[in-house]
Amino acid sequence: QKQVDETGGGLVQPGGSLRLSCTTSGLTFGAYGLSWYRQAPGKERELVVGFDAVSGSTNYADSVKDRFTLFRDNAKNTMYLQMNNLTPDDTAVYYCRARLNSWNDYWGRGTEVTVSS
Repeated sequence: QKQVDETGGGLVQPGGSLRLSCTTSGLTFGAYGLSWYRQAPGKERELVVGFDAVSGSTNYADSVKDRFTLFRDNAKNTMYLQMNNLTPDDTAVYYCRARLNSWNDYWGRGTEVTVSS
């Protein structure tokens, strides 16, 4: 069974850091495009960062460039999102997505990040 699970959310003060983890199982980790999305209260889900398994490129939303970093540990089938210098605007539920094609497209249930003093 293919599965994607996020962990690492929580409450952090403005200016602080968090690292989210996305652990996958049952899929060929290195073949999948990997992405982090987020959905803030009352807003639509948006792409935060995406890794293209074919090109090897990683693309960040302008709002998180130079603050967030996606990295992977292929040996652990895990992707991470290091988030630094967090602001209240980063408050959202963060979702991990692993996609190979339209019929192999998996989402986690999300992990909540709250940035507040």
